[in-house]
Amino acid sequence: MSSPLPYRPGPGEIPTQPGVYRFRDDAGRVLYVGKAKNLRARLSNYFAPLHSLHERTRRMVTTASGVEWTVVGSDVEALQLEYMWIKEFDPPFNVRYRDDKSYPFMAVTLADEAPRVLVTRNRRIRGAKYFGPYPKVWAVHDTIDQLIKVFPIRTCSDASYRHAMQTGRPCFPGQIGKCGGPCSMKVSIEEHRAIVDDFVAFMAGGDKRFTTLLTARMREAAAAMDYEAAAVYRDQLSAIDAVLSRSALVLAEDVDADLFGIAEDELAATVQQFVVRGGRVRGVRASTIEKEIDIGGGELVDQVLQRAYGEAAAADIPRQILVPHLPADAAELEQWLRDRRGDRPVAVQVARRGGKAELMKTATLNAQHALMLHKTRRTSDYVARTQALTDLQEALGMREAPLHIECFDVSHLGGTNVVASMVVFEDGLPRKDQYRTFGIRDTTDDTASIHQVISRRVAYLDAPEADDASPAETQGEATARPRPRFAYPPQLLVVDGGQPQVEAAARALAEAGHADLALCGLAKRLEEVWLPGEEYPVILPRTSEALYLLQRLRDEAHRFAIRHQRTRRRRDIQSVLSEIPGLGAQRIRVLLRHFGSVAALRSASIDQIGEVKGIGPGLAAAIHQGLTDADAGKAAATPDEAGVEAGTSQ
Repeated sequence: MSSPLPYRPGPGEIPTQPGVYRFRDDAGRVLYVGKAKNLRARLSNYFAPLHSLHERTRRMVTTASGVEWTVVGSDVEALQLEYMWIKEFDPPFNVRYRDDKSYPFMAVTLADEAPRVLVTRNRRIRGAKYFGPYPKVWAVHDTIDQLIKVFPIRTCSDASYRHAMQTGRPCFPGQIGKCGGPCSMKVSIEEHRAIVDDFVAFMAGGDKRFTTLLTARMREAAAAMDYEAAAVYRDQLSAIDAVLSRSALVLAEDVDADLFGIAEDELAATVQQFVVRGGRVRGVRASTIEKEIDIGGGELVDQVLQRAYGEAAAADIPRQILVPHLPADAAELEQWLRDRRGDRPVAVQVARRGGKAELMKTATLNAQHALMLHKTRRTSDYVARTQALTDLQEALGMREAPLHIECFDVSHLGGTNVVASMVVFEDGLPRKDQYRTFGIRDTTDDTASIHQVISRRVAYLDAPEADDASPAETQGEATARPRPRFAYPPQLLVVDGGQPQVEAAARALAEAGHADLALCGLAKRLEEVWLPGEEYPVILPRTSEALYLLQRLRDEAHRFAIRHQRTRRRRDIQSVLSEIPGLGAQRIRVLLRHFGSVAALRSASIDQIGEVKGIGPGLAAAIHQGLTDADAGKAAATPDEAGVEAGTSQ
């Protein structure tokens, strides 16, 4: 089948050598830049049948009007050229960094006659030695204030230094004890240079040597009954301890490494870079990436490392770089980094065990929190919320902005314990007091579950005087109390799923006589928005506030459904276990902790249960029998015998 793209190169035109390619539009703008070890094999993927491409890749190749490539001599050269072109053209379909702010550094101006220490965001000071980055500027100032008590080096401006040296009068910081340079008239230029060298050595990771030296001097002064000198050394040790306490030793003292924790979803990724020098976390750098083309895993790591070290000084590239996934071109990436580091070896590795793996978990957890915060802030900002609702109205063809939105998600455990959740957003913000959960007993698949849930939900629209059922689970109360009517009509219903789920929901609305309600579905794999009766989905731009709002709705509904399911399973099994003679609350906790999950305990044999500390053979048999009887009873239960879930009725 011929390609519908008119600019597709003819057979044999694309070379098989390594190189870099660019897609351009009619105006000549570069849309996407990529590299390949084999240009023909890589570019052929873009000219596959359009229906087989990822939706955003399809949008890129149909927007483009041409493709061009440059053959290079090696994979390393391809990597270098790709980096240069991305920096030069800023292609809209490559990953883009939203949080491109500069971070504060501590700099020591070693090229000066009397080097000074300062806080700066400028990485281009001639001959300067940099430490950091630091997440907050106050952290740098605090570190300097502590360290000049031990290493009294110059902190005054160049103008103050020149004036002091010309007049013979100490600079103002020197008069108040905040500057220890030659301008303070206390040390010579040579003596000051030696102190600066010690300061740099300490910041580079030589803290143990100085701590040992100061401790020995303090003891010698105390033994000689020179208590004033001993007090000075004691205060200097306290200052060092204050600095080190903010940067705990997390790895071996000889470890210099950068760790990259990455969290991502279909549209964005967040990166937390931990800078470890001398075994201590000396700085943290964070950034947020917007994705357009389907990219993840090793390819995303490749882009992150190119950006992190593309313009870095040789001293800023460590000998070890730890990442969550190895790129396919890891060897070429190491060679590129080695060249930038001055022909010194660099290893790109995945941390699998020990302290490095634990630190990687911490970095990844920070990245996950940053991603959640990034999405939450976008949906919480008033201007962003207003834009999201307006974009959603236009994309779905609604007469007015959907101020009241309800989103539904179905969750199950291997086809059993099916529950559904409904979350409510008003004016783009969650209304947790109106969340509901549904228990689903008879269902065959997700579409049947969605049909049942929507039918049960819209049934309340025909009974506006009826109060909704028991409180939502978020309230944690067992007794009913007056609540807002469940009959309040939504302006938009959202289901988690693609075309089949949307059609099932539309069928339920039509059967209930409420086909006029606006409805859409969000398919997770490609983040497509489906409308009932439509053959093709609506594709929202990656920067669309509406898409972030829909994602937030979908994620919140999923979280609420999972939470309800876990709580119910935990409650059910604890009720069953508590009825077994000889099994108290403490042993129940030990059992659940040992197996790690309710499902693992239910599937365990008598011998496996008997391995738990404090559980004998007889009690293990009783537990196994009790769980078996409970499962059999649940399977035989009719809907009328089953309990009512929060916010619904059977």
